[in-house]
Amino acid sequence: MRKTLIASAVIGVLSAPSFVLAEDAPAAAPASPWSFNVAVVSDYLFRGVSQTHGKPALQGGVSYTHPSGFYANLWGSNITWVKDGLGSGSTEIDVSAGYKNTFGDSKLGYDVGYYTYNYPNHGSTNVALTNASFLANPNTQELYGALTYDLGNNNSLNVKYSYATSKYFIGWYNPNDLKDSKGSGYLEANGSFDLGDGWGLTAHVGHQTVAHLSDANYTDANVGVTKDVGFGVVGLLISTTDASSSCDDNHNAASFLPGQPGFSAYCWGNSSNVSPYYPTSGWKNVARTTAVLSFTKTF
Repeated sequence: MRKTLIASAVIGVLSAPSFVLAEDAPAAAPASPWSFNVAVVSDYLFRGVSQTHGKPALQGGVSYTHPSGFYANLWGSNITWVKDGLGSGSTEIDVSAGYKNTFGDSKLGYDVGYYTYNYPNHGSTNVALTNASFLANPNTQELYGALTYDLGNNNSLNVKYSYATSKYFIGWYNPNDLKDSKGSGYLEANGSFDLGDGWGLTAHVGHQTVAHLSDANYTDANVGVTKDVGFGVVGLLISTTDASSSCDDNHNAASFLPGQPGFSAYCWGNSSNVSPYYPTSGWKNVARTTAVLSFTKTF
């Protein structure tokens, strides 16, 4: 569930005396294949859905990119949603690997890979919140493919599709017939634009389908602005979805089944006083329109 990070590079150019031969000039140090990032966000959103029940998150990651185009990433964040869904654990660790390159000398690039979302000590989780006798594994694996078009001047457009190969997509299942959610998919389009003077603009729209649980399907969109302040990047993101969800402290998840009026797929409770069936209070629409502040440092 790692989010895209924006960083700036500064290149210094030195003039050599005219009598120095080119082969005598010191060679430029090769760029390191390693990169690291840390971030603080006011709310951790994954495809428009809060993973922290609207609370802040501390995140960080490391990436390795080989000159051939192969890469591997490790990323982590604190989360609450697994515990909210009757599981346990408060950490997400993502591992991904893939290959990216361009089609010849064109401006069109491609990226294919495999992404895993892991929740240590998760136990099992009941995301549907309607059948506590059936708990699903929240760990998720996805295959993905993407195309990116380079518009020049640090501007780009991107389309990507992710396909869940694990039995459950983040613990979703249909409580009416206990069907799993393997084959869930996410199609997205993204734009990244350099506005100059350290300012950047991002735009995104995506559609999530949950296999065998159409009531959990939704579309999300966001627009964000970033500013490189020298020691890091500050960002503001406005996110919204069309996921309908009616939430209040009297919400009774057991009375709402998919396909029935009033079912709210993204109304999640977070009460520490959990009954045998579902959280008893603290209900919140975790897919609501929200603003997210962030600070990211890449090195």
